[in-house]
Amino acid sequence: MPIEASTSKVGDLYDSQAKARHPLAYVLHSSEMYGTERMALATAQGLAGQFNTIFIGPRGPAMWEAQRLGFETRYFQTTKGLIQTIRPLLQTYPSLTVASTLPRFTLMCMGLNVIYRRQIRHVYVNHGSCEEEKDFGRIRYLNPLDITIIAVSQYVKRKLIEHGCRADRIEVAPNFLLPEQIAAVPKRGKFTGGVKRAVSAGRMEGAKRFDLLLDAVDCRPELGDFPIEIAGDGALLESLRSRAETRNSNVHFLGFAHDVQERYARSDLLIHPCPTEAFGMVVIEAMAAGIPVLVADEGGPATLVEEGVTGFKYRANDPRDLARRLVELRNADPELLNRVTANAVESLQTSLSAAASLKRYQHAFAPVD
Repeated sequence: MPIEASTSKVGDLYDSQAKARHPLAYVLHSSEMYGTERMALATAQGLAGQFNTIFIGPRGPAMWEAQRLGFETRYFQTTKGLIQTIRPLLQTYPSLTVASTLPRFTLMCMGLNVIYRRQIRHVYVNHGSCEEEKDFGRIRYLNPLDITIIAVSQYVKRKLIEHGCRADRIEVAPNFLLPEQIAAVPKRGKFTGGVKRAVSAGRMEGAKRFDLLLDAVDCRPELGDFPIEIAGDGALLESLRSRAETRNSNVHFLGFAHDVQERYARSDLLIHPCPTEAFGMVVIEAMAAGIPVLVADEGGPATLVEEGVTGFKYRANDPRDLARRLVELRNADPELLNRVTANAVESLQTSLSAAASLKRYQHAFAPVD
């Protein structure tokens, strides 16, 4: 199979100073614009002064966005194609960092380097996908190897350790929004009353638990007139939509929506029903929009939220408790809602800031001594 490679050197990222920056090959298993791919792009942007990032992945929106941003891009569709794409980098660079979103990509690069013997820093970035054994259980087999594992939340680190991964291999670097991304997010105005409408977003899969939200509405008749919009596509979309149309006419499954951020700004609350999410980009996007978040008390989002300070929590997998919190928030003091949203925005500039995470990525990606 011929090498599927394309190099794009747009703008000033690949000027004469590019050779002075440490080469970083970032291998993506998907080229959709989900959290994993968006964070890879944001990380490369934030570290552009220190690393010469080369994105490697299947053709698709994330790779096209990388090219638009001025990063070098190389494409593959099969494992053989990836080998053929990585090989020239090992021939060119005596020292580089390889970051990947699948462990087998890291193992493949290690195998190739038996031939080339380059100085390589290997990094596996674990974003999770709500499948515990797949996301965490298999990673323990990397223990004997010199690989740094990036966990996107303390929850992910805890799960990795529970499944036998070496704690000293794990670096926590939470997902983030770049300052320019926060500035560009449409903002909701100040609250003058309680929560009148809510929004949720994510892939329509069983682990995401959008059925729990419908169960919660069923629990309390007074939620029957509480508008909830849910954005996202997936295998369960039609069955969830059919159920809502039959029993919960106030809940609207929108399917894929291009204007999710605008919908945040028009809403009063983000509901995040998944108790096993590794991080939850929608949570920090809602925080940036100035709306409070209601998350399960388990999973990655729970580590982002302090109850009553930067958001609200309910008992995971408990529709009655979710319903109780929704009823409370409908009658919440607007001063409380304004204080919580202000604290959440502050957290995006401190504990959840891009600068804090990028410093950790910079350390993890540093050249081998």
